[in-house]
Amino acid sequence: MRREISIAFQTDKSAAEYVALAQLVNQYDFDAVSVYCDLPYHPPYAPLMLMASHIKRARVGVAANAPSRIHPLDIAAQTALLSEIAEGGVYIGLARGAWLDEHGIREQKPGIQAIREAVAVIRYMLNGETGGYAGSIYPLAEHVRAPYPLPKKPVPILIGSWGKQLCALAGEIADEVKVGGSANPDIVPVIQGYVATGGKLARREIGAVRVVMGAVSVLDEDRDRARYVAKQSVALYLPVVAALDPTIQVESELIDRLRLHINNNDKDAAARLISDDLLERFAFAGNADDFIRHANRLFEAGAGRVEFGTPHGINPQNGIRILGEQVIPALRQLWD
Repeated sequence: MRREISIAFQTDKSAAEYVALAQLVNQYDFDAVSVYCDLPYHPPYAPLMLMASHIKRARVGVAANAPSRIHPLDIAAQTALLSEIAEGGVYIGLARGAWLDEHGIREQKPGIQAIREAVAVIRYMLNGETGGYAGSIYPLAEHVRAPYPLPKKPVPILIGSWGKQLCALAGEIADEVKVGGSANPDIVPVIQGYVATGGKLARREIGAVRVVMGAVSVLDEDRDRARYVAKQSVALYLPVVAALDPTIQVESELIDRLRLHINNNDKDAAARLISDDLLERFAFAGNADDFIRHANRLFEAGAGRVEFGTPHGINPQNGIRILGEQVIPALRQLWD
């Protein structure tokens, strides 16, 4: 399986900024360009539509849609339209979603079944099928069909998860599974094991589903400063993701102290609690050599794609340039 490198953006930008970032990214050898679907930022397809016409090689997609927020029919329709513009192709990411309750959104229950049916409905529409779909959560009447031009090629499906059940579902029906918020090589074989469980049920070949690892990225020539800025970011989301990683144990006392500093908006105190070891597991941070080493460890552990997430650098544009001019060429050279 081809090793791939991608970049992901938060959807908190102006229209002009989306275009400028797309033009910058297009100068480099990225395999995919993703946007997040976090609340309460811009819903993802408008930013992608702004960016897609300026990205000539990489595929574009959302990592990842929550069907509780965006109905599978709308995901399919917007993807079909996006595919007309995206020269490098498109992909669809799905996940159960985060922070739904605090934004007044109820997750469809049961969550695993909702993702299964969302994939079925999306494929039904994008494949031009007819006859309806007998889902328990997203049923379609017999006359429902796609009334718009369809993508010329099958659209890959990514499922975002850390968990056994959803990763197993990805093993059955998806093309990729993404572990969002992790840069830990030790978790890659764990996720592969979860995926293999579903793959066996569906009688799929081993390795049919690519494991994608993505996390906060802060890249700069000033290594120490980059790592400190990354620690500030990790401190914000570590209380959410630490318990999801079965390969490490983070003391509850540390999580409590982090929450206290975060609630008091004391980023410096929170960052000082993040050890170098924790930083390495939950972010990409440092200079180009750090990124090359870290990404290569993930690939050697079995990851099929590494996704460098927001903010990319102390100065985002500079971070993207270093990724494109130094990190990607060095990694490609290691694989040749």
